[in-house]
Amino acid sequence: MNDSMITFSGWVGSEVTLTEAGAGAAVASFRVGSTPRRYRGGQWEDGETIWYAVKAWRTLAVNVGASVRTGDPVVVSGKLVADVWKREDGTVSTRYVVVASSVGHDLTRGTSEFRRAKAPEPAVGVEDDAVRAVLHSYEEGGPRLDSNGQAVAAAEEPAA
Repeated sequence: MNDSMITFSGWVGSEVTLTEAGAGAAVASFRVGSTPRRYRGGQWEDGETIWYAVKAWRTLAVNVGASVRTGDPVVVSGKLVADVWKREDGTVSTRYVVVASSVGHDLTRGTSEFRRAKAPEPAVGVEDDAVRAVLHSYEEGGPRLDSNGQAVAAAEEPAA
C-alpha cells in the first residue's frame, strides 16, 4: 500500500459544506487548523498553524455534516492526496487534501454525546428469482489468491 496516511487534531475553521457528487454520493468539505505546541526554555510556545482541507464521503460525510461545527476540536484520520488542476492562466496548482476515513470530536478538549446513525431501509423487491439464482450459485469459498489477485495452484500453496 503506497497511500500516505495521516492523523491529526485541530479546530474546525470553516462551515462543513455538504454536497452531492456523481451517483448520489454525499461529500463533506471543511478546513481544520492544527497548531503544534512545544515546550522550550521552561514555557509552552505555539508553532505555525497548518491548515488542512478535509473531504469525507458517503455516510461519513452525512454524519460529519450533522455533527461538526466551526470551532469544534476534532481528530481526523485519512489519506493525504494531491489535488492538481490547471488554472485559467495555464499555471498548474496543487492543493493537498485529506480524504477522511474517520472524523471525531477531540475528547481531550471537551465531552460529546454519541447517537447511532439510523440504518437505511433495505430496498424492497430488488432480489428477484434470477438474481437470487446467480448469487447463490457461487461456492462459499474460493481459490487462494496471490498479491496480484491471481489464483495460486494447489501445488504452490505453502504446507500447513
